[in-house]
Amino acid sequence: MATLIGTVILAIGLPAWAGITYVGLVRARRGDVLPRPRPPRLRRSPAKKAAWVAGLAYLAGGAVHLYGLSYLPFLFPDDACWFGVGIKDYPDSSSALPVSLVCHGIEVVPWWVNPALLALALIAVTATVTSLVLALRRPSDRHRTEEREARSA
Repeated sequence: MATLIGTVILAIGLPAWAGITYVGLVRARRGDVLPRPRPPRLRRSPAKKAAWVAGLAYLAGGAVHLYGLSYLPFLFPDDACWFGVGIKDYPDSSSALPVSLVCHGIEVVPWWVNPALLALALIAVTATVTSLVLALRRPSDRHRTEEREARSA
């Protein structure tokens, strides 16, 4: 019971006390005035959103590829089969792209690695092209809008 009470104090009481103390310090420093709220952030353009998606897809693809490469033999090829299949022998074949390690006819690398790499590569390339197209099209859209406003005025 004492542990539960201590956990509640740490989870609820400590952050509340810290927040109250922080607001008090800010008020003391600024002359009893609450801090001004930050102005709202500008909305991201569709080109930036696509660029973020592309960057995350490239990063995830690199992580999946490194995970797949961790199955491949580097220093001791017979150990790769030992850890993957349980047979102390050299692998029949191995490749880095598509990620593959075959020991005695058994594929050691998980089945989902290569489809995930393909999907992430397609997402990354598509998002990159989309980002570039949206970024290049945007100034011309602004120019057209300005022309329409000038004609209507």
